[in-house]
Amino acid sequence: MKRPILFSLTALALTAGGWALDVWAQDPGTGSQTVARPRKKSADDTNSNSNPDTQAPIPSKLSKRATKDNETTGDATFKAETNIVNVDVQVIDPHGNPIPGIPRGNFRILEDNVPQTLTQFATSEAPMTVAMVIEFSGRFQQYYSYGWSDTLNAAYGFMNSLKADDYVAVIAYDLRSTILSDFTNDRSKTMEALSRLRIPGFSESNEFDALVDTTDRMSKIEGRKAVLLISSGIDTFSKLTYDKTRKALQEAGVPVYSVEILGLLRAMSPTEPIGFLQGDNELKTFAKETGGQAYFPRFQQEMPGVFQQISMSLRNQYSLGYSPNNQARDGKFRKLTVQLINPSTNEPLKMTDQKGKPLKYTIIAKAGYVAPRAVE
Repeated sequence: MKRPILFSLTALALTAGGWALDVWAQDPGTGSQTVARPRKKSADDTNSNSNPDTQAPIPSKLSKRATKDNETTGDATFKAETNIVNVDVQVIDPHGNPIPGIPRGNFRILEDNVPQTLTQFATSEAPMTVAMVIEFSGRFQQYYSYGWSDTLNAAYGFMNSLKADDYVAVIAYDLRSTILSDFTNDRSKTMEALSRLRIPGFSESNEFDALVDTTDRMSKIEGRKAVLLISSGIDTFSKLTYDKTRKALQEAGVPVYSVEILGLLRAMSPTEPIGFLQGDNELKTFAKETGGQAYFPRFQQEMPGVFQQISMSLRNQYSLGYSPNNQARDGKFRKLTVQLINPSTNEPLKMTDQKGKPLKYTIIAKAGYVAPRAVE
C-alpha cells in the first residue's frame, strides 16, 4: 500500500543565529504525485478524498474567461480602472525600513518627464493579496536535497508572516505552472497546498511563463497586491523570452518580490555558474521595474528578516493616483518617475534622522505603465 507524505511544521524556534524554520517529511514511497502531472485517478480512487495524492489540480478563480454576470465568487475583487493611474510607492531608509509620515505635498509624479496632478493619496495600512509563485522542479528540488528544504522553508516561512486578513494563493511551476490553492485567508487551505510540494516532476524551470501568467491574472485585482517569487532565478524552457517577459510584467503592473533560493549552496561553490549570475540580474530587473524588491539570502536565519521587510513594505506604502495629462489611448509605455520635493523650493526633499543627521532614502515604485488601447 502506498504511503502518503506527511508534512509537519514546527513553530519558529529561537536559535543563536536568529529564527530558524524546520520542515520534516516522511519517506514518500513510490508513485507519488508530482506538481506538474498529478496521478490519474483509478476506479478505486473515485470516492477517495482523504489522500492528497488523488486530488486533481485545484481550479483557479483567476480564469481569463469572464462570466456574463461577472460571477467571480471568491476572495478577490476585480475592477478595471482606465482613467486613473495608481502608483504604490515605498520610501525606505538605508536599512530597508519604511519611512512613514511623509505628507502628500512632498510627492511629485512625472509621466514621460511631465509633472502630473495627484488626485488620490492614502497611507493607511491595508491587507495584502499575494500570489506565491514557487519554483519546484527536479533541477534543484530533488527530494530531501538542499534546494528542496530551502524552498519549503521559504514557502512556510512567508506563510507564517501573514496576518489573518491577508489573502494568498499558491502556484508551483516546473515545465508548467499549477495553481495549488486560489486566493484565500483560510490558512488550512494554504497549508494543504504547500503539503503537495513533495516529489518534483519535470526538470525544467519555466519561470518566465509562470510569472507572466500569474501577474496577468492578477492585473485586475484591487488593493495592495504582489507576487512573491521563490526561485533560483534560472529559466530553462519558457515560451516567452526575457524581453517579452519584462514587457508583460510592465503591462500587468503587479509588484514582484523575488527571494532567491540556493544561497548557501552557491556561497560554498568556488565559482558561480553564469546561469545563476544571469538569473540574479533578471530577478533584480523584474523587481525594480514593477516596484518590488529582490532578496538574495545566504542563510536560513536571514529568511524571517526578509519576509518581515516584504510585509512592512507592502503594508506601509503610499498609494498615489492621478489622471494623466496625456489621455491618448495608444497602448504605448509611459515612463514614471516619483520624487520627493520641498514644495516651497521645488528642490529634492532632505530628511534627517532622530539625531539630526542627514538621512538617505530610496524611493521604490514601478518604472511605468502601458496606456490603454482604443476599443475597436
